Amino acid sequence: MNPADRETQKQQEPPSTAARTASPVHDPYRALRYRDFRYLITGGFIASIGEQMVNVAIGWELYDRTGSALVLGGVGLVQVIPVMLLALPAGQLADRLSRKYIVIVTQVILALASLALMALSLTRGSLILIYGCLLLMGCAVAFNTPASTTLLPQTVPARDFENAATWESGSWQLAAVLGPALGGFAIALFSRATLVYAANAGASLVFVILLVMLRGTPRRRDAMDRVHSGGATTLASLLEGVRFLKSTQVILAAITLDMFAVLLGGATALLPIYAKDILHVGPTGLGWLRAAPSVGAVAISIVIAHAPPFKKAGRTLLWSVAGFGVATVIFGVSRSFWLSLLMLAMLGGLDNISVVIRSTLLLTRTPDALRGRIAAVNSIFIGASNQLGSFESGLAAQFFGPIIAVAGGGVGTILVVLCVALLWPQMRRLLQRLRLWHVERRAAHRGRRLLNPLLVGFSILSTRETGSTRHPRAHA
Repeated sequence: MNPADRETQKQQEPPSTAARTASPVHDPYRALRYRDFRYLITGGFIASIGEQMVNVAIGWELYDRTGSALVLGGVGLVQVIPVMLLALPAGQLADRLSRKYIVIVTQVILALASLALMALSLTRGSLILIYGCLLLMGCAVAFNTPASTTLLPQTVPARDFENAATWESGSWQLAAVLGPALGGFAIALFSRATLVYAANAGASLVFVILLVMLRGTPRRRDAMDRVHSGGATTLASLLEGVRFLKSTQVILAAITLDMFAVLLGGATALLPIYAKDILHVGPTGLGWLRAAPSVGAVAISIVIAHAPPFKKAGRTLLWSVAGFGVATVIFGVSRSFWLSLLMLAMLGGLDNISVVIRSTLLLTRTPDALRGRIAAVNSIFIGASNQLGSFESGLAAQFFGPIIAVAGGGVGTILVVLCVALLWPQMRRLLQRLRLWHVERRAAHRGRRLLNPLLVGFSILSTRETGSTRHPRAHA
């Protein structure tokens, strides 16, 4: 084994790995024992705080200046257009180029756009220029999402994907607790949102520094990966992620369920209206309303991290999304600030359950050479539904009022769960499929260990016959 291979193997093994003969013990902090993973989620956590602060600031500032729910909905629309148009090419780039450097470039662009928003807030610039900055941020996010999502498998081994996905989701949700609260507090303290945009720019630059410090683990590609990643960029290669999802019905069902739940249950887009006109709690109350879903999500993340894997993942996913719809309905009709906080915390916790299950499915069942394109398709489904859900909520509130818009969306979410359960019976059998998947992975790993000497010998003979000296590994 050459020094590079020994270094790679050393990085893949956590410091606390027990002897191979010892019985496996559930370690809720296993993923956090990897240096690169700690840097990755720390940087993502800091950047997410800034992002959440900006979400509060832009919503409050635009509604305070215009008093229009449609203008709030336009924020989501202008950010989703780049995702819809650029996600597939961005996924292709994430599969071909260095994912780390793609994220670095996009974070720099996000920092520059935040500084431009700061200048527009200071000078009370036109709405067109503000939407232009949001459009630029949407373009950066379109390229950032596939690359940043697929960095995680390069920081932890496959056996720790579920634990890593849980902690990554939990760190994002914790940032979503602190970010809105800090954003609302800053707006109330300084009576304007200008400094919030500067803080977001600084957070993006901190993330860039931590990304530079990543050592990076080589992306190991098997024969199937090289088939998926080979060749020129064509329409067929761009759509390969879509074809993979069509052939993997369980993942498609999970993504579809989450997409329509977020699209119809977009209550958070109307929180400025609830804070100002319905609950009468001002910008500070808006910050707590924004933070409440993430409080519930963080609590659920801690529970999931310390609990064994889901025993009935499919049914758990369906019930969690149905509960999300019920909590949305109750929030929509509530006039009590504390009841509204409780319902937002509940829907955040239930939503995080679906996020962990879906993320684990994507990490374990996707070939590495397709991770970028699958993440791009997922961002179209989920990211677009977030922004389109904001636009749909704003449009519905403009015509029917915020209460009917939110409560009706919750009812629609419940109906979507019923439809998915009927159209994809595989969801109810997700338990059996996940167990078989883990058994197959262990068997394949043992088989590779037994066949490695034969494969090496065959490789040497093939090299002598063809004169090929290509190294079978490719770096990110």
